[in-house]
Amino acid sequence: MRLSPIFFLTFIASTASADSQVQTSGGVMTVSTVAEGFDEPWALAFLPEGGFLVTERAGRLTLVDEEERIGISGLPEVWVDGQGGLLDVMIPADFATSREVWLSFAVETEGGAGTAAGKGKLSEDRQRLEDFQTVFVGDGYPGGRHFGARLVEMPDGTIALTTGERGTGPEGLQAQDPLSSLGKVILLARDGSPAVSLDGWRPGTLSRGHRNIQGAALDLQGRLLTVEHGAQGGDELNAPEVGKNYGWPVVTYGENYGGGKIGEGTRKEGMEQPLHYWDPSIAPSGLMVYSGKLVPDWKGDIFFGSLNSDFLGHLDPETASSTGFAEERIATPETGRVRDVVEAPDGAIWFLSVYDGAVYRLAP
Repeated sequence: MRLSPIFFLTFIASTASADSQVQTSGGVMTVSTVAEGFDEPWALAFLPEGGFLVTERAGRLTLVDEEERIGISGLPEVWVDGQGGLLDVMIPADFATSREVWLSFAVETEGGAGTAAGKGKLSEDRQRLEDFQTVFVGDGYPGGRHFGARLVEMPDGTIALTTGERGTGPEGLQAQDPLSSLGKVILLARDGSPAVSLDGWRPGTLSRGHRNIQGAALDLQGRLLTVEHGAQGGDELNAPEVGKNYGWPVVTYGENYGGGKIGEGTRKEGMEQPLHYWDPSIAPSGLMVYSGKLVPDWKGDIFFGSLNSDFLGHLDPETASSTGFAEERIATPETGRVRDVVEAPDGAIWFLSVYDGAVYRLAP
C-alpha cells in the first residue's frame, strides 16, 4: 500500500458497541478486545495447536484458549526490577514435534543484571514448562534499564536475541565493544551455542552498535528487521547483518535528554544508516511484517507499537520519506502504550496494551 510520505493520524469513529472502528489506509478496521486483566503484558505468541501465550513482566506466563486461562509453571527464576523481568516468548516452527517454548528474561548475574534466554518443553497438558534450560546469559550491569530481549527464529532455525546497552548512556561504549554482549544482536543455535563467530568478537554476536532493541521480526523475504530506542530522538528501524556496526553511541539522529550532541553526528564511515528513524522519539516496541492475508494492500508492510505516543504504527517500505519510509499512525482508545504486535493465524493484527493490560485484535 503506497502511503503519503507525510506522517498522519487516522481518525476514530465511535460505535454503539464496545469495539472501536478506525479509518485506515487499508479501509475501516474494527478493534475488539480478546483478553483483559494482565499486569504489564510484554509479549504474545500463538500456539499452532490453538490458543496463545502472554508474558507479564512480573514473571507470569499465561496460556489463553477461548475462555480457559492456564498459569504455566516451570519458569526460570527472573530478576524483576525497573524494566527487567519476564520479557519475550517465542514458539519455533517445529513446535508440533519439539514442544519448545523460548523465553527471554532479566537475570541477576555478576555485575548486576543481564539479558538471558532459555527454552523448555510445554507439557502435553499445557500446564508447565518441562526441563527448562537457560542457554544464554549476557553481561551484568547495575540498574533496571534497557534489556532489549526480543527473540526471533531465523529462516535456518537459529535464534536471534536482541540486547539493550543497559542504560550505559552516550559515554558508555559497551554497545561498540565487540566482546561485550550489551547493545547487540546475538545469534544462537537451537542448543544455545553460538551460531556465528567473527574474529575479535564475542562468539554468537551478529551485529553491534545498538541502543535498546524492543522489536524484531522477519520480513517476507526472511530478512531480520529490528526497531530500537534512541535517546531524545533517534529511534531506528534497522536490518542487522553479520559483522555490521549500527552506530550507537558514536552516530545517532538523537540528542541527550535535555539537549546536547551525542557522539560524532549522524554518519560515520563503517557505521550503517537506519532504514528509517524517528525524531522526536516514539519508543517503538514490537515488530511485525504483514502477510497481506486479510488486507492485501498491506502485504509486506511493517507494523509496530509505540510506548510513549499511544498508537499502532505502520510503515510502507515502497514509499520513501525524509526519514526513511512513509508512516501511518493508527490511534484508537485501545492503543495505549502498545508493547507487542503480532499477526494471528487468520491474518488479523493483534497487539498488547500495557495501559489496559489487554490483548486486542484489529481486522476489517
